[in-house]
This record gives sequence, structure tokens and C-alpha cells, in this order.
Amino acid sequence: MLSRVADSLYWMARYMERTDSILRMLKINYASSQDNSEDFSWQPVLRIFGHLEQAEAAELEPNGRKIIQYMVLDRENPNSVFTMIRKARENARGVQDNITTELWRCLNEFYHVVHEERLTYLLQHEDPITVLDALIKECMLYFGVSDNTMFRGEGLCFMNVGKYMERAIQTSDILDVKLSNLAYDLDKPADTTYWKYLLMSISGYSLYLKRYRSGFEARNIIDQVLFNVDFPRSVLYSLNQLQRYFKRLQSDQNTEGFSKVDFMIGKLRSKLQYSDVQSVSQTGLHHYLNSIGTDISSIGTTLNHYYFAYS
Repeated sequence: MLSRVADSLYWMARYMERTDSILRMLKINYASSQDNSEDFSWQPVLRIFGHLEQAEAAELEPNGRKIIQYMVLDRENPNSVFTMIRKARENARGVQDNITTELWRCLNEFYHVVHEERLTYLLQHEDPITVLDALIKECMLYFGVSDNTMFRGEGLCFMNVGKYMERAIQTSDILDVKLSNLAYDLDKPADTTYWKYLLMSISGYSLYLKRYRSGFEARNIIDQVLFNVDFPRSVLYSLNQLQRYFKRLQSDQNTEGFSKVDFMIGKLRSKLQYSDVQSVSQTGLHHYLNSIGTDISSIGTTLNHYYFAYS
């Protein structure tokens, strides 16, 4: 496969995974703002996905609808849904011969949805959760179409490498921001709804209720979000899938690049696999989560260098 094609498929998948994360977090944060308006803050969303100066963020903070519009439709925001879908479609358009017709139509329709003028009106005057739900369904349609129509070859492997790399980054960033609000003190009391909305923003609420019977505790939250291999948005699950799909790219043509990237993925995966909440809290939660992000970025840089012909 040409490096240009692999690069486009990889970034198309990363942009779509990021879009899904943004929409889910916006939906749950808006619901939280309605339930608990006094203690609620949009800062976690703006810190992870926004590119605003502190003064600009403070100006937006009191108005949830404006923040949603900024995160969904702002053309100057590099992490807005509008921008992500445009970039995903651009990448898909350049490699139409390597994706299915169904997948191209799915992305193209999503692109036209976020370009509709009516969407701006709906976000301003209608229930934002209904609008965000509709956009989340577009993401789910993309994931379903890609999984059910794409040929099980190199193209899908590069897409899934991008997907799970982005998922690991988003999950660790969200957990880091939420824990920073508690000064990384696992014994610091937090309202039940605080943890509930964190889990709901990464679709982990139902699994948590089934697995942990003792109520909402910071240590159990960390255990599920970092180490639970049955939770499809945990960091360890994402790394397991990342390694699984990258190993399928092994060939005789790029042995040096494969060995280096595979070693880096395996090293990070082992770091998670042989850690637990107690050892991580002793090391320092912020340091540990920050190191995960740094290691994933290093994997991405090395992958770019050896597979996509740029560094």
C-alpha cells in the first residue's frame, strides 16, 4: 500500500474517533450543566478540545449553548466537529479506490449534515442533546459501515491503528482532566454525579454498575478506565487492539520500522498490563497519565516516519 494512502486512512479514522469523543463529552456535559448548574464547569471540555486563550474560555464558560456551537460548528477551531468531518472527508476523497462506496457515502452525508444552516438554528433554539444525539448516530453509522464493509486488509489495519491510538489518547486525557479537579487525591470526596458523568462521557457507566457494587470510588473508576480489558474504551483495551492490528502490517519490506513501532507499542502495553491503581497512585497519577500521552505521541511520530514518509 502506498504511504500516502495509508496516511489518509489512518488520519481519517483518527478524526472520526475524535469527533465521536467530542460529541459524547458535549452531550454528557450539557446534561450535567442542567442537573447541577452551580458546581458545573465547562473547563474540562475546553481544556481537552478547545484552542482558546484563558480570557476567551472564561467568556464562553457561562453559556453552554455557545460552547456547544464553538465545539461543533466553529470553522476556526481545529478540533470542532465541523473541522474534523471536513478533514476526514478530504482524506477519504483522496483514497476512494481504497474504501468502500458505502463508507464514502456515509462520510459524505455526515459532511453535508454539519454544513446545513439549519444545524446552527437547532443548536441555538432547540434541545442541544437531541441535536448531539443525531450527530452521534452519524458517528455510529460510520463505525458500523466501516466495520461491516471494509476489506480485511492493510487499509482496515491502518484505520484501526489510528482509531485505537486516538481512543487511548482521549480516554487518558479525559481521566487526567477529571482527576486534576480533585488535585489527584483519591481520598478526596466527590459527588456521585461527578463520576457518573465521567463514565457516561466514555460510555462506561453501565459496565461500572455491573462490575463494582460498592458505589462510585475514584480507585474503581481508574481501574476501569485504565486497566479493564473488557471495557472497549479503556486505555489497555485500546493498546491491545492497537498492537493486534499493527502486527497484521508486518512484512519483509519494512522490518526496521515494524520492529521499532512494535517494540514501542509492546512496551507501553506492558506498562499498563503490569500496573494497578495502587502502584500508579504511588508513582503519581498525573505523571503516569502524562507519560501515557507522551508514549503514544512517540509511537505516532515513529509510525509517521517509517510508514507515512514524514517525521
